[in-house]
Amino acid sequence: MEESFWTHLHALISSSELVIDRPKGFPRPHAPSVVYPLDYGYLQDTSSSDGERIDVWRGSLPEGHLDAVVCTADVRKRDAEIKLLLGCTTAEKHAICNFHQSAFSAAILVERSTR
Repeated sequence: MEESFWTHLHALISSSELVIDRPKGFPRPHAPSVVYPLDYGYLQDTSSSDGERIDVWRGSLPEGHLDAVVCTADVRKRDAEIKLLLGCTTAEKHAICNFHQSAFSAAILVERSTR
């Protein structure tokens, strides 16, 4: 059953264009002192729980495999969603989780098991 989740996410990724609209080092629009630690974007022609497209973080690993997601909960925006992590090292995954931590939001990393 768990593998089906990852298979479906892979189908979304492979059938969508990845758009990076906030490259690594880019300041957050509503908080300029917060800088994106990695490339951040979305999958074109998809939708997420917040009514926007599915969010994606792109790490430094050249193969760019999906092996984790970050689940976020934001009480200020009153939403929860997942963000796909493509080609991220362990350190990058933790940096992404930390990026989503604040007084109003929290995140948890869910990694694909490697049985």
